[in-house]
Amino acid sequence: MSTVAHDSTAVLGRHLQRIRHSPGVVILTQTMPITMLLFFGYVFGSALATPGEEYRAFLVPGLLAATAAGGIMTGMFQSAQDAQRGVMDRFRTMPMSRIAVPLGQTAADVLTTAIGIVPLVLVGIAVGWRIEGGVPGALGAFGLLLLFRLATTWVGAYLGLLIRNEEIAGQLGSVTFVLPLLSNAYIPTEGLPGWLRVVSEWNPISAVAAAVRELCGNVSPSADAAWPLANPVAGALLWSVVILAVFVPLTVRKYTTSGT
Repeated sequence: MSTVAHDSTAVLGRHLQRIRHSPGVVILTQTMPITMLLFFGYVFGSALATPGEEYRAFLVPGLLAATAAGGIMTGMFQSAQDAQRGVMDRFRTMPMSRIAVPLGQTAADVLTTAIGIVPLVLVGIAVGWRIEGGVPGALGAFGLLLLFRLATTWVGAYLGLLIRNEEIAGQLGSVTFVLPLLSNAYIPTEGLPGWLRVVSEWNPISAVAAAVRELCGNVSPSADAAWPLANPVAGALLWSVVILAVFVPLTVRKYTTSGT
């Protein structure tokens, strides 16, 4: 265990240095939600039935959930870049734990996300969003967002090792912006057509967004929605655990065998 911790910390430090010198992808994923908050909140908000400030209060937790889901893009790009440039091959020749490399990468991503969502929260407060659930609710929402970010980053790390090409990973990464559109991040699911509502309500991003709204005291769960939205905190936790249970071993196995 001490070897895993030592090796993972070393990889974590490498990725933090890497992000500091090449922050492009991280800046994109962290600033895009702020841009979307200002655009959706003032342009779309004025066209919806709900008042603008009320919609922005609904929107901010959704954008926080979308930011957490952005781990797919950053994890995929960084993993594919290291695989294409031979970094993963060099790591495999070293006497270090196999889980340490993807674990260090994902931990670095979660750490930068924890810092990066602060500006979005501040802008959200400036446009009218309020945390009504108190400090315990806010801390619970923050922890849930980071747990989901960790889960999605493992998904991205696996896909990057599968692709092994940073250009393709960058192109596919842009597709991940569609995932929040198929959720309740930006609009409620009640008015969606039957099949689309089912897809949206079972989208993990919807559960995370609804959980953040509940923990922050913004919106109560909907009793007539699918189970993840009727029980959003439990649904978000379950989705995160299931994703980690599937993709952690897949990623470690792929890292161990890729290139052989």
